[in-house]
Amino acid sequence: MRKLFIVLAVLAGLSYWDSACARTVVKPGIEVLREGGFKELKGKRVGLVTNPSGVDRHLNSTIDILYNAPGVELVALYGPEHGVRGDVYAGGKVADTRDEATGLPVYSLYGATRRPTQEMLEGIDVMVYDIQDVGARSYTFISTLGLVMEACAPKGIEVIVLDRPNPLGGNKIEGCYVEQPFNSFVSQYRIPYVYGMTVGELAFMINEEGLNRGQLGNQEPVRCKLTVIPMEGWERDMLYEDTGLPWVLPSPNIPFKETPLYYAAAGICGELYGFMDIGIGYTLPFQLFGATWLDPEKLKARLESYDLPGVAFRTIWYKPIAGSRKGQLVKGLQYFFTDYEKARVTETQFYVMQAVAELYPDKKAFEIISGYGLFDKVCGTDYVRKEFSKRYKVADIKDYWRKDEAAFRELSQKYHIY
Repeated sequence: MRKLFIVLAVLAGLSYWDSACARTVVKPGIEVLREGGFKELKGKRVGLVTNPSGVDRHLNSTIDILYNAPGVELVALYGPEHGVRGDVYAGGKVADTRDEATGLPVYSLYGATRRPTQEMLEGIDVMVYDIQDVGARSYTFISTLGLVMEACAPKGIEVIVLDRPNPLGGNKIEGCYVEQPFNSFVSQYRIPYVYGMTVGELAFMINEEGLNRGQLGNQEPVRCKLTVIPMEGWERDMLYEDTGLPWVLPSPNIPFKETPLYYAAAGICGELYGFMDIGIGYTLPFQLFGATWLDPEKLKARLESYDLPGVAFRTIWYKPIAGSRKGQLVKGLQYFFTDYEKARVTETQFYVMQAVAELYPDKKAFEIISGYGLFDKVCGTDYVRKEFSKRYKVADIKDYWRKDEAAFRELSQKYHIY
C-alpha cells in the first residue's frame, strides 16, 4: 500500500509538472527566427546588438545561436549598457573588445560612442537587435535601438528586431510625453514613461512617426529599412510571469521578472540621490522606500490614508550591502501591487514623496538633496519638479502627468502587432 501511495504521489507530481509546462508559452523572436530557418539572414553579413537577456527558452544566447546557425555569417557584436555578455556593471563604460567565446569584434554603444559610427558598420548587411525591454522610457536599451536605426539608415542596412514581451504588459500607459529640451539618452522619444508596447511595436512607431530625432535637434527624422520578427503566443494582458519564459536580468538591478514593475514605480524618485533608499544595494531593488531617520509605521499609516488603488505596504528594516547606506539600518516600507490593472504604478513614488513631506517638513525631497540628478530628464519635463515642490501634493501634478496618455493610447494602437 505504501509503495502504491508513493507511485501515485510521483505520478501526481509528474502530472503537475506536465500541466505547468503545457500552459501557454510565448516564443520570443529568436525562436521564431530559428524555426523559420533564419531565412531573413541567409547569405548576409550580420551584426548583432544584444546582451545576456537575448536568449531562447533554454538559455542559449542569441550570440551563439546566430554564430552557429547554418548559412548565417555573424561578423560583429555591439554592446549596449552593461555589455554583450553582461560583464560591465551599472553605469560602467563599455569598451571595444573581442568576444572570448566567438572571437568576434565587440563595438561599444555605451561610452564615448552611443550611436554606431559608419566605420563600425562597414561590411554589415543587416543589423539584428535582441534585448529584453522593461517597458519604461528611461531604460536605455530602447534609446540604443533608435540610435542603431539612425546609423543604419544612410547605409541602407536593414534592422531586424527580434521581439520580446513587455514585462509591464501591453495595456499599461502612464506618464506625460517628453518635452524639449529634456530629450536625452534616458528620455529619447516623445512617448509616455510607461508606453505599453513591445520593443518591436515601439520600433515600428519610432520609424513611422519620425521619432528618431530626439537627440538630433530640429533635423529631419531618420527612417531605416525595418523588419520585426514577432513573438508567438504573447497577448497584451500578459505580465512576464504569464509567458512561461525564464527571466534573465537585462541589467544588474533588474534581477527578477517582477522588478520592472517596481522600476517604473520607484526609479524616478531614485534619481534624487540622498533622499530615499529604494533598495538598490539590497535584495529588493526598486521595491523599497526607506531612510535611516523615518518611522516606518507612521509612513505606512499616512500612505494607507490616501487609499491608493492596487498597492499595499508593509514595514521593513534592513541593512544595504552596497551603496552610500552600506551597513546602516534603514527603516522603511516594502510595497506590493495587489491589483496591477487598477494601480497607478508610476504615481506610487510621488505619493511617497508627499507623505514624507507631510510627516517630516524638514526632509522634503527637493530640499535635502544636493542636485536633481536625472530627475527632470527621466520625467521628461521640469514641470513635475517645479510644481510639486511648491506644496508637495500629488494633486498639483496628477493631471499634467496623465495629460498625454489617452492620445498615446490611440496613436500606439496603429502599431500593435498582437
